[in-house]
Amino acid sequence: MSSKVYTNQDADELILLNIDRVDNSIDTLVSTVEKIAAECFVPFSVGGGISSLKDAKRLFSAGADKIIINSVAFHNPQVINEIASLAGTQAVVVGIDAKLVDGDYVIYSNCSTVAEPVSLPDHISRVIDLGAGEIMIQSIDNDGLMLGYDLNLIKDVVRQSSVPVIAAGGAGSFAHINEAFEAEVNAVACGSLFNFGDNNPLRAKAFLSNLGVPLKRIK
Repeated sequence: MSSKVYTNQDADELILLNIDRVDNSIDTLVSTVEKIAAECFVPFSVGGGISSLKDAKRLFSAGADKIIINSVAFHNPQVINEIASLAGTQAVVVGIDAKLVDGDYVIYSNCSTVAEPVSLPDHISRVIDLGAGEIMIQSIDNDGLMLGYDLNLIKDVVRQSSVPVIAAGGAGSFAHINEAFEAEVNAVACGSLFNFGDNNPLRAKAFLSNLGVPLKRIK
């Protein structure tokens, strides 16, 4: 299982997002988390279809260390406070999917299919006030292209956020990771970079270390 591989390759954290949901049940996700957690020895963040504190409790019991929520942050934002009250703000990550539309960033829910009528700054402020301990910002435009992160988006979110920010969507080289850190993000999430190339976290860390990038950055 790739979780064991990434643990052995010195990944700082593992993120699992369920983006292939055929119904509103998280039963399959819970089962998958149990299997991964048995071989994962780094902090493990899980998201996708979480709609209630009950869902979060099930995932914590299955082995998740952090819960990532997205859509429910728009439709029932109080869930953020409920999870934070149960497990602490450090266990709550709010994922934000953003797309550049006519020069402005529009944020989306429901696997990036529904545009939400709230500005990026207002949404960031609200979720932090409710107890989000981290923000994971993903560029819909750049996701999967492996052409680099949306650095302007990263800079906007870092400027607006008082909690650590994770950049996602677009990494295709170690240089792209360095660019994100130069934009003062606190952490980067990489999928395609490691899944579709001869790359791993150990090599990424060596590359960054040679450039003087401090690892395990905390804001």
